[in-house]
Amino acid sequence: MRIATLGGGGWGLALSSLLSENGHQILVWEYNPEYLILLKETHSNPHLLPNITLPEEICFTNDFQEIVAFSPEIIILATPSQFLRSTLQKTPVSLWNRPELLAVVNVAKGIEENTLKTLDAVIKDELPFLEEQKICALSGPSHAEEVARKIPTTVVIAGSDEDLLCYLQTVFSNSYFRVYRNLDLIGVEIGGAVKNIIAIAAGIIYGLDFGDNTIGALLTRGIVEIQRLGIALKALPETFLGLSGIGDLITTATSLHSRNRFVGVEIGKGRKLSDILAQMEMVAEGVTTTRSVYLLSRKLRIEMPIVEKVYQVLYEDKEPRKAILELMTRELKAE
Repeated sequence: MRIATLGGGGWGLALSSLLSENGHQILVWEYNPEYLILLKETHSNPHLLPNITLPEEICFTNDFQEIVAFSPEIIILATPSQFLRSTLQKTPVSLWNRPELLAVVNVAKGIEENTLKTLDAVIKDELPFLEEQKICALSGPSHAEEVARKIPTTVVIAGSDEDLLCYLQTVFSNSYFRVYRNLDLIGVEIGGAVKNIIAIAAGIIYGLDFGDNTIGALLTRGIVEIQRLGIALKALPETFLGLSGIGDLITTATSLHSRNRFVGVEIGKGRKLSDILAQMEMVAEGVTTTRSVYLLSRKLRIEMPIVEKVYQVLYEDKEPRKAILELMTRELKAE
């Protein structure tokens, strides 16, 4: 297969490496000129994937016309969620309006900040001529650093066309990367987006030097909030018990690889959000998603107390210990 990856971040590069090893032709679009030179000259980016050399067969570009000429059969959207719309707006229509294009697979996780839309809705807005069944999402407990090192990983691919999903499973899967399928696209997207907020909360707990009891409580009540929002958006409840729900939540909230957890840890230690973000090479999707999901929950009148407190800590300078005290002293209720 000819596969184009739009976005040369850690996850985009890790997936491109995996797909190249699976025998596919890969062309990666990278917007950062310095990173592009690095990738072309060394087939690596130590800022994003330390000690990883990508297959020599992978090609790199920052020219969308080269992507068009490549005529990809699958396009992977690997730009951060808040840049997805602007990236799509820069692409030529001829990239998408082709019969040989089988699937568009989004691997970003988030809710768009201004519109409060899920990412499949953003894709539909910007590519109205694209057949809806071609839009898919890949999600699950999968740090780029570990996939690049070929550590056994399982994920889920979601969409509306089961035959296409079955085919995409074979495209992505190998001995260390196992792909399940799911027809609940919205549920998979919501799980992937909101778990980043709970991961920030988990980081705050670690930064405050609280214990396992607190983390256990957070993850349990966190998946309740994720499921609550998902159901309001017509997702299936059982989706949140799978890889893109509780699986991704556990991994992101507890792993040292997690950028969102890192942000929370530093906040728990007393650092300011602006200082933390200024030192990071990669994007912590949960920061902007916190604002989006908080506003969406208010719009839908859904109770999401953990999300609300993370929002207050990030955007209203609420003291983290006070936020946790307020969560612990809320009105008592049935589970």
